[in-house]
Amino acid sequence: MNMRFVETFVWLAKLRNFRLTAEKLHTTQAAVSSRIATLEQELGVRLFDRGDREVTLTLEGGKALVYADRLVRTMHEMFDGMKDRALVGGVVRIGVIETIIHAWFPELMARIHRSYPRLEVELAGDTTIRLIEQFSKGHLDLILQTDTVLGADVQNIPLCDFPMRWVGATSLNLHGEMLTLADIAAFPVLSFSRNSGPHRFLEKLFDDRAGRSVHINCMTSVSAMVRLVNDGFGLAMIPPAIIQRELAQGDVQLLKVDTEMPDMALVCSYRGGAESPLIQQIASLAQQTAQEFAGSLPTEVARQPGATAVSDPWSMGNRSE
Repeated sequence: MNMRFVETFVWLAKLRNFRLTAEKLHTTQAAVSSRIATLEQELGVRLFDRGDREVTLTLEGGKALVYADRLVRTMHEMFDGMKDRALVGGVVRIGVIETIIHAWFPELMARIHRSYPRLEVELAGDTTIRLIEQFSKGHLDLILQTDTVLGADVQNIPLCDFPMRWVGATSLNLHGEMLTLADIAAFPVLSFSRNSGPHRFLEKLFDDRAGRSVHINCMTSVSAMVRLVNDGFGLAMIPPAIIQRELAQGDVQLLKVDTEMPDMALVCSYRGGAESPLIQQIASLAQQTAQEFAGSLPTEVARQPGATAVSDPWSMGNRSE
């Protein structure tokens, strides 16, 4: 039995689409179809039901997947165990939100380079929503973001938690008094990208408790949001962990607000099973880097991940403390 054909079967079972599987394996849709047909002939069963846009496993295909996944995982583990890390090459595709880029991601890149000097990293910086979309299509091997990802063989490991605080330019002279949400709403409010967890939270928060409608300026660029806050344009709810320099220089100040904000829980998501153990090792490096970063800072800036994962930490019913 050709192990390449078995691996093709495993990936088609996960992605459920011939085009995405062909892209993942750097081959053609015709080649994927031929490999699956050969496997079905060898096993004497139909592995998939073909639809217009996607395929689904048959009952026999589901049984075969258990063994196929185990075979491919063992094969990858064998090759990985025989390799010197310094000789490991290839490409790993990592997606990361900008919040992490401004915190501990440079240290993670340094560790990956030290452990795998020949490994090429393709980096995609984007919002959580877009990273999950690209990950689900098989375009990314591992993503560092804020939401738990559901799916077959998807592993989610906690990284660290970033407390969220309201911040404003020192020139606004707001840091010495206790502010209400109505006080905050008197200024332009800046937030992360539209429909992100923080944006959804703020919309509901102001609707429920501020007693007034608030226009929230959504931004996909964290750098731009920090710059606007620094220049006194408006107020933002962001993690102090990513503005340590601005706070030290006195350009911005943490504000006292009479309403608690949730923590931003950071998560690493990747596919287990048949994927190379290399991805799991990089995920472990990410977790180690994040938790060491959190351990080096006061708990009001960064924390070890919570003991209990919350399905939606930005829900008004799931306050962090």
